[in-house]
Amino acid sequence: MASGAGELELPLVQDLQLTKCMKLRAQSLQQKNEKPQEGEKLLQADEFVYRVDFSRQHDLRFLRWNIRLHKPGKLSIVGTSQHWTPDLTNLMRRQLLEPAAVFWKKPGGKEVEWNEADALEFGERLVELAKIRKVMYFLLVYSDGLEPAHVKCSVVFKA
Repeated sequence: MASGAGELELPLVQDLQLTKCMKLRAQSLQQKNEKPQEGEKLLQADEFVYRVDFSRQHDLRFLRWNIRLHKPGKLSIVGTSQHWTPDLTNLMRRQLLEPAAVFWKKPGGKEVEWNEADALEFGERLVELAKIRKVMYFLLVYSDGLEPAHVKCSVVFKA
């Protein structure tokens, strides 16, 4: 999806199957009254797995996040260093990348606000990861009344 001349816009796409599998894992542990593995991150109700498929991996420069919130609330985007496999290896806390990019819209507000320094640093890390990955996974956390249906997000690179 092209935005402008020389720009490459890649959407964050919800991975419904992986999200469902990971939530089932959390549910299963809870039902069996078992504890997660040491350091394992279990998906909470407001957390969803998304992915970006890099159609191009080299000569990318991060330009901006393109985030649209259709109602007030807060969205946190956390990258993962994990390369998921179909057998669903468990997500460990150490695989979550810092910093998270946080975006929000205040009630009555028209514009999306964000923590600029963190979002920029995170975007620049994506460029490095794109060189070695064709797919990258993210954990999106919705809060303050926001849900997946209220959000459209993508990341824009200069190609």
